[in-house]
Amino acid sequence: MSTVFKALSDPTRRKVLQLLQQGPIGAGELAEMFDVSKPTMSAHFAVLVNAGLIDAEKEGRNITYRLKLSVLEEALLAFAQTFGLQVTRPEDGHPTTKSKQETP
Repeated sequence: MSTVFKALSDPTRRKVLQLLQQGPIGAGELAEMFDVSKPTMSAHFAVLVNAGLIDAEKEGRNITYRLKLSVLEEALLAFAQTFGLQVTRPEDGHPTTKSKQETP
């Protein structure tokens, strides 16, 4: 879990995750959206892959990244629970958040 939060601690990596919400994007195209070097972006991609937040699909010399939303959801749910919040997922019913103090 700490690798997920380390990955989320950087604003560039958070922006990558936001961009990937729109769908898969090639590494080159994604790197062009940032004002940093390609090696720096590669390092950011590696952190996100290592944390399990994105998948990398290599085809020839091209790499396409995809968001793995389930890993991000699990991390955020665990984070909320450390603060005493009980969160349900939409597939479990209506999304709600309440503190443990409110729980009967």
